[in-house]
Amino acid sequence: MIKPSSWCRVVLLFVGLCCLFGVGRSQETPGSVRVAAKIALDALIKDEDTDNDMRITIEDFHVSGSARGDKRFWINAVDGRKYEVAGTYYLSNLLQELKLAEESGRDTAMLNMERVFELPADRISRMIKDQFWDGLTRRVDGRGLDRMLADDKTSTVDGKRYVYVPSSDARAFGYFSDYAQKHSDLNVKVVRLPKRITGEFVQKLDGYHGLLTLGLQESPAGELEGVPFVVPGGRFNEMYGWDSYFITLGLLRDGRIDLARAMVDNFIYEIANYGKILNANRTYYLTRSQPPFFTSMLRAVYMHLPRNDSTKLWLHRGLDAAIDEYSNVWMNKDHLTKTGLSRYFDTGHGPPPEVEPGHFDAIYAPFAKKAGMDVRAFEREYIAGRITVAELDTFFVHDRAMRESGHDTSYRLLGVCADLATVDLNSLLYRIERDIGDLIRQEFRNSFRSKQGKTYSSAEWYARADSRRARMTKFLWNADRGMFFDFDVRQGKQHTYVSPAALYPLWAGLATKEQAAALFAHVLPLLEVAGGIVGSDEKSRGEITPDRPERQWDYPNGWAPHQMLVWQGLLNYGYDAVVHRLVYRWLYTITSNAADYNGTIPEKYNLVTRTHQVFAEYGNVGTKFSYITREGFGWTNASYQIGLSILPQQFRDELNRLIPPEWIFAGD
Repeated sequence: MIKPSSWCRVVLLFVGLCCLFGVGRSQETPGSVRVAAKIALDALIKDEDTDNDMRITIEDFHVSGSARGDKRFWINAVDGRKYEVAGTYYLSNLLQELKLAEESGRDTAMLNMERVFELPADRISRMIKDQFWDGLTRRVDGRGLDRMLADDKTSTVDGKRYVYVPSSDARAFGYFSDYAQKHSDLNVKVVRLPKRITGEFVQKLDGYHGLLTLGLQESPAGELEGVPFVVPGGRFNEMYGWDSYFITLGLLRDGRIDLARAMVDNFIYEIANYGKILNANRTYYLTRSQPPFFTSMLRAVYMHLPRNDSTKLWLHRGLDAAIDEYSNVWMNKDHLTKTGLSRYFDTGHGPPPEVEPGHFDAIYAPFAKKAGMDVRAFEREYIAGRITVAELDTFFVHDRAMRESGHDTSYRLLGVCADLATVDLNSLLYRIERDIGDLIRQEFRNSFRSKQGKTYSSAEWYARADSRRARMTKFLWNADRGMFFDFDVRQGKQHTYVSPAALYPLWAGLATKEQAAALFAHVLPLLEVAGGIVGSDEKSRGEITPDRPERQWDYPNGWAPHQMLVWQGLLNYGYDAVVHRLVYRWLYTITSNAADYNGTIPEKYNLVTRTHQVFAEYGNVGTKFSYITREGFGWTNASYQIGLSILPQQFRDELNRLIPPEWIFAGD
């Protein structure tokens, strides 16, 4: 956008005079213009992409002594007319639209100028709805395997690409075995998993990890195909646990009901065949789940379905699966603590193999120094079992538990997670207990018979929820500080680290009105910053040093799931005006970054500086692409659509005014 500086006023005055004398026109956007798309695209890149990243951003600086990078570009239409586009945001839109036009494969193509000058909030929302969800959709089947197996997480020591099928799914084993035989050039090996999966078994797969199959269904043509699902994006090219709940909310908001229902179907498949909703469908995730949102996901989708015998049967299958997972995972001996509350826990052993090389360098360094070894050599010896360090063994028990929490990593959980009855997990389990009770009461006339033949009433589930709330009040509520804290079971005291977990009881609806008021007064001021809700307060996080590096789930970073949970939690207790403020702060952060950086929609942001340039741990997924992002990032996409649905129109108008309407000049 050309800002209204003095020189800009001179330009606009000149344009006005041109209009008066018929030379051109201002403030006019033609509907479509036929252009030589590739020629225009190449010229635009040459002129304005001065850092050669195939994008136009605020980091493309003006090259002194030339017109390169001056954020002004003329489009030559096939009919001889010329149109000028100016400003980073509009030029990046032009780049994206030219790329789409070029992909038509024709020498000339129609360039939609209304899309070039589309206002930012409208454009982001439309792109999410019309392009990003499809760009993130996958299937585990013959058509989708190439894409699923292409990333480096499928690399193995023998060069084969492994597909693992649960022992209980004979149809899938036959289907994928047949596929591997017919496509021997792809070097795919299909393996049937044992009936009982242990941490020891999964550890022996190191070097041979692979993709886990999901549901298959019959296509309209009568052929087997994978049940579709939406991935987070970037290197996260599989179906993730808690991501999928938030993605589903976005899909439902955008009318993608069938795809949202398919997401639930794949989770029903996972519970039936793998015993849990997995962290994601890779073999190294067989030993852990992720934060449990399944009943909330099930209810959200069911609300959008017609009421008939078919959907009632679907709901019955989903509720059956939910009860199975609740009983066999979250209430099992590994997850249940002596307080009667649950913890996160992973039954695997040693360092998690999915992390990027060097991730644990800061952890290994003091032990390597003590052993007189470099970090790489020490790591190899420790993983191979030739060096035993009890302190490291304990660290990885906690590290794996932290990864089940979804908050990998945060100083709130680092080195202590397996000892904590956490506020977030127990709030989610309270919601599950209430959800199951509600569904049995509302949809099954207060009597639900499971596939195992056991009959449940709503009253027993409500009693479970009441008991959990009482235990949370006893162990997790701190009346003096007016907030919930995790409880360290081993030390017998609260773990007083301030994070958005303290606000989960608002989302779950378990906080009393008095507790809600205290949380609003004491927690929100510590977590609200310019861009929304941060992952922790700065004091809890502590000092960052070379030996104590920044963690991505801590201050100053913020994530979409926390925003959505806090919004809904505050809405539950009547804090609507506050929610509008928080939503606007978050959407402003997304919108301004997308406008400045060629449409970038990443997984997380630094909410203090309101930038996507976050370099903690893994960097920021969703920031690396050429020309145009086809995906955004799953739960960030969802937060944008959900946020817009909450905001009054005046706030959406404000987001659109971040980039004022541009001038366009048409010459002879």
